[in-house]
Amino acid sequence: MSAKDIIKKSILEQFNSDISATSTLIMLLIVVLIGVYIFFVYRALCRKSFYNRNFAISLVVIALITSLIILAVQSSIVISLGMVGALSIVRFRTAIKDPMDLAFLFWSISVGIICGAGLHEVAIIGSIVITIAMLGLQLIPNVQPAMLLILHANNDIEDSLSKVIKNNTKSSRVKSRNITVNGMDMIIEVKPNDSAQFIKAVTEVEGVVSATLMEHDGEVTV
Repeated sequence: MSAKDIIKKSILEQFNSDISATSTLIMLLIVVLIGVYIFFVYRALCRKSFYNRNFAISLVVIALITSLIILAVQSSIVISLGMVGALSIVRFRTAIKDPMDLAFLFWSISVGIICGAGLHEVAIIGSIVITIAMLGLQLIPNVQPAMLLILHANNDIEDSLSKVIKNNTKSSRVKSRNITVNGMDMIIEVKPNDSAQFIKAVTEVEGVVSATLMEHDGEVTV
């Protein structure tokens, strides 16, 4: 057997040029159904203040586009090499800030790849398992996030303030301290037992001009 025959048997014969319209439509229908399923799961689990409907719709479209690319790549080695060259020059500038959005995006792309390869059962079973995992992890209670106490005082109040913080919080840490001739400004990271009672006790400390207790979007550490 010559080298040409070996290459033809090992590589060229792996491509399937006999792709019917019926099989393509069935594949696209399955992808649409799974994509719509991902759409509703995203809408149910999305807890952001502003729900991005365009991103949710793009999950379905991305799954369809990916499945078509995989289907085309399977049909010809020329198309597959062309796809590699074309996709290698594509650059996406949109930054994805929420890790959950990134997870849904990879889920949608994976469904397109798997269905395009003809493994519809794997895509369906995988989607169900992913949903169960997401719902299960959502039920796990979150660690109480720390809050930021931002206060301004007209004199040094650290001694009296430390007693109030010790009696009303689980933990505390000074993040910033700025002392001037007019007074002092402090930012303290705290985990209060009761937010309303704590901020009221802080404002009653002699010398405190203003106090603000706010949540922050930083990482929560145990």
